[in-house]
Amino acid sequence: MLIGIDLGTTNSLVSYFDGEKPVIIPNRLGEHLTPSVVSVDGDGTILVGRAAQERAMLDPFCSASVFKRAMGTEKEFLLSGKSYRATELSSLVLRSLKEDAQAFLGQPVQEAIISVPAYFNDQQRKATQLAGELAGLKVERIINEPTAAALAYGLTKQQSGRFLVFDLGGGTFDVSVLELDDLIMEVHAIAGDNFLGGENFTEALADYFLEQEGLHPEDLDWRAKVQLHQQAEACKIAFSEQAVNTMCLTVNDQAHEREITLAEFEQACEPLFDRLRRPIERSLRDAGLLISDLDQIVLVGGATKSQLVRRFVAKLFGRLPAPGADPDEAVALGAAIQCGMKERAQAIQEVILTDVCPFTLGTSVVRDNGLFEESGYYQPIIERNTVIPVSRTETFYTASDNQTQIRVDILQGESRLAKNNLYLGEVVVPVPAGPRGRESVRVTYTYDINALLQVEVQVESTGLKRQVIIQGGQSKLSPEEAQARMDALAELKLSPRDQEENKLAMMKAERLYEETTGSLRQWVDRLITEFDLALRTQDKLTAERARKKMLQELELVEYEMTQRP
Repeated sequence: MLIGIDLGTTNSLVSYFDGEKPVIIPNRLGEHLTPSVVSVDGDGTILVGRAAQERAMLDPFCSASVFKRAMGTEKEFLLSGKSYRATELSSLVLRSLKEDAQAFLGQPVQEAIISVPAYFNDQQRKATQLAGELAGLKVERIINEPTAAALAYGLTKQQSGRFLVFDLGGGTFDVSVLELDDLIMEVHAIAGDNFLGGENFTEALADYFLEQEGLHPEDLDWRAKVQLHQQAEACKIAFSEQAVNTMCLTVNDQAHEREITLAEFEQACEPLFDRLRRPIERSLRDAGLLISDLDQIVLVGGATKSQLVRRFVAKLFGRLPAPGADPDEAVALGAAIQCGMKERAQAIQEVILTDVCPFTLGTSVVRDNGLFEESGYYQPIIERNTVIPVSRTETFYTASDNQTQIRVDILQGESRLAKNNLYLGEVVVPVPAGPRGRESVRVTYTYDINALLQVEVQVESTGLKRQVIIQGGQSKLSPEEAQARMDALAELKLSPRDQEENKLAMMKAERLYEETTGSLRQWVDRLITEFDLALRTQDKLTAERARKKMLQELELVEYEMTQRP
């Protein structure tokens, strides 16, 4: 069975194509969104999703979130004394989604199409592929998030024209310019920022509050930092309903409270708006279009539900964005449609999708600057936003006398200096010694829709050919290292499926116990004790009834908290 997965910075979703339409698969809690949060309990139990999110509020040192931004890097997250990389944490989220899909579909799931930000480079895509492998999935394809969203929008609306997909998630930002003509979906250009998302808007609001209150981040302990983030996130969301909101923070037993207006929030976010503009301008420039050439603006990603972001988009484009699929679900729905296309589903078998190469691919060369020759310059071979699949050939010559070999560095990026671009590999070929410029090689780059890059180098005088294939989905680990990591992750204990709802309820109760005082704390303590006794019976029905009763009363506790000064 093939499933589609939106592996998000803040939330993740899983979907499939039922033969007629894309369907979001609910998780074990009956919800569509699974928070991309992982927590390691004291006994080694791994929590994923909302339970992990609740645990993070109690003890952030055993939990990790927003790790998608670290995909493809060496950064490690220390959870309960053990280090994890973003790839491993992502694999735990993927494994949870896989289990949800298997339970919903009633059959094994072994294959997946996973979406990534369009501006993910080769290393980040490889890390995503590896995460899927560690979760026990064969990743059939990596699809760009805006492209997936465009599929969901375009095929639902069945409306031809050019449109721009504005994809602002929790941690990344992508822009894609696409055209739909009948059943042909063509991507013209993409751009983005892998470190810009809804989290940045929350941080901007938190920073503004600290500045206005004369506080500094170093003044806050971890509890105050958690409270500040919660207050900023709640205030950001509340701006969708009202123009003035209040943030509260306790630092060293001193209460800080401030009203913040929407205008103040907008001013604090001005640097972020500047960062949003740059990829938009770049994508339109690469596509050779003006804003007036666009027929629709499509918003994707949870952060686009913000009134502030929608106002920015409306002002920038001079029109209201098009109503479409749920911004949270559009990418997952598009991934499911891609599943249907791969399975040649009758309902969409005639749909054609073309994509583009997200980054320029090239090599390093020696250049004559007019005074002397200098090495280390970048020579593009396949330009970014070239429609794929594509093949390009360039001819290069020996740069020095008696040179006996030519090394072709395979690079990805946009910098004019080779050292500032991403190194993917190399091909080395021997050439006959002779005067500089006499020997030449034909270098051919071929790039396909699965991010597979084939580089072939042919020595023109001898006919010798050498090639290397760089698969965007291959990990940099050896087979032995990959197996060792898979074995290690297989030993981790995941919360049993039938305990997930109970674990989440207990985490929420424990958090409220820490946040309350006096009679409210005593109330929560009693609820926890009663629920714990119910769990000890090991009777599923008894535990379910106790859980529902506790959650109902916890809602009353939260209401009482809002009524007290």
